[in-house]
Amino acid sequence: MPSYLLRVQLVDRPGSLGSLAVALGTVGADILSLDVVERGSGYAIDDLVVELPPGAMPDALITAAERLDGVRVDTIRPHTGLLEAHRELELIDHIAAAPDRAAKLQVLADEAPRVLRVGWCTIVRLTESGVERIVGSSSAPETQATSAPWLPLAHAEALDGTADWAPQVWRDMDTTLAAAPLGEPHIAVLLGRPGGPLFRPSEVARLGYLAGIVATILR
Repeated sequence: MPSYLLRVQLVDRPGSLGSLAVALGTVGADILSLDVVERGSGYAIDDLVVELPPGAMPDALITAAERLDGVRVDTIRPHTGLLEAHRELELIDHIAAAPDRAAKLQVLADEAPRVLRVGWCTIVRLTESGVERIVGSSSAPETQATSAPWLPLAHAEALDGTADWAPQVWRDMDTTLAAAPLGEPHIAVLLGRPGGPLFRPSEVARLGYLAGIVATILR
């Protein structure tokens, strides 16, 4: 059966998640896993992996969820595999086990999209002649950025995906972007999320922590 990753913003009060589960159940959806992305003053951002019966339309999930007061669906997209509670630790373990620096960087690029729930990952370096892609995930776009005015980078941050430096094809796909330095300011992990949603501050912080740990392994 098809499964989808549903990012929702809901009022953070007792019973709100239960009400959402009941609402999704009315359209035959089965919640496979839940991950809290962020909590703020009176609200929560949650990622839910939900499974729909064959033939059911994913739009039904949005309709069912937004019938509830205080619930808004940020994004919905197809999802393969369950959210894993210790996915960052598994990624770090896989990187540490790789035989050399090049292999470690490739593991990071390949596995970061699953771990951080993004569309693609590249590792880029600022050189005298411009920006250079060191490695990329299999899902990374063939069209590369030819400049990176945001490098050098001091800390993890969300980037403006509508800026002129971003290739037009990235902008056409409404790709949201975030990056973090990888041990030194002119080398960075760059994440792309075609179609959004925007990177939450907690997600940017998580990317920064992960990049910092990986940089330590690389050293």
